[in-house]
Amino acid sequence: MDSSAPPTGEPLPLDLVNTRPLNGASRADLLDTPDRLAAWLARQADRLGAEADGPAPTEADLAPVRAVRAHTEAALRALLDGRRPPQSALRGLADAQRAAPAVLVPDWDGATVVVAPRRSGPLGTRLAALLAEAAAALLADPAVTRVKECEADDCVLLFLPAHPRRRWCSPARCGNRTRVARHYRRHKSP
Repeated sequence: MDSSAPPTGEPLPLDLVNTRPLNGASRADLLDTPDRLAAWLARQADRLGAEADGPAPTEADLAPVRAVRAHTEAALRALLDGRRPPQSALRGLADAQRAAPAVLVPDWDGATVVVAPRRSGPLGTRLAALLAEAAAALLADPAVTRVKECEADDCVLLFLPAHPRRRWCSPARCGNRTRVARHYRRHKSP
């Protein structure tokens, strides 16, 4: 699997968790530098709103985002295994939201009053709060019971299938690789 750029297109909390794909026998961290976090934010800009347009991430912004990723993954993996999510993961998601709560700020757009959520604090704290809020919403959504892990042997990515028969995080990536390997095993010479 190409571990240089995480796949996108799943619900935001799954895209966040999927920034830790398998890379050989270990897990890669695709949010290990401020530049890589900035690249991920750019790919998620349509969902992150003003948080993606702010200042460039710094080293200090990595820890809160990665902590929310760890809490989100712990909760999702527990649910995948039919277990209760760890209380520490749920508490971590709540604490991240409390660190930078969203305040609806009213403004005049020339014709009407509009409101936009705004958070204050360092970028990493604001991002962590927004990501934790999205994770909490997904965990409480009945659709969370449909989240699956890719069935490819060398993949740990999570996805929310639109079709119940979907088996891979990406038909082009893992699905094709799995089908080619299966074909090779069936047709290889003894």
